[in-house]
Amino acid sequence: MKSLFIAFDQVYTERIIDLLTTSNCRGFSMVEQLQGRGSKTGEPHYGNHAWPSMCSGIISMVDDDKVDGLLSKLHEMDKATEKLGLRAFVWNIEKSI
Repeated sequence: MKSLFIAFDQVYTERIIDLLTTSNCRGFSMVEQLQGRGSKTGEPHYGNHAWPSMCSGIISMVDDDKVDGLLSKLHEMDKATEKLGLRAFVWNIEKSI
């Protein structure tokens, strides 16, 4: 089991939820308004007059065999519109209840 955290421009919200749904990743938690900026490229997401866009985040626990496919599809989304910003991170899950 892996933890997949996705930080993304809010314009991606429906596409990412659809991707999780079609990949049979039912459970996730989402924070709709995150502020931040990418470490290399992309525009800041501060929700203010200078940088009005906001980002969101989703965390989902996924089966190991689904991670590579999800990361590949997320990378395709990001490459299509790099300025928007989309990043995904994976951690091992040691235990859960």
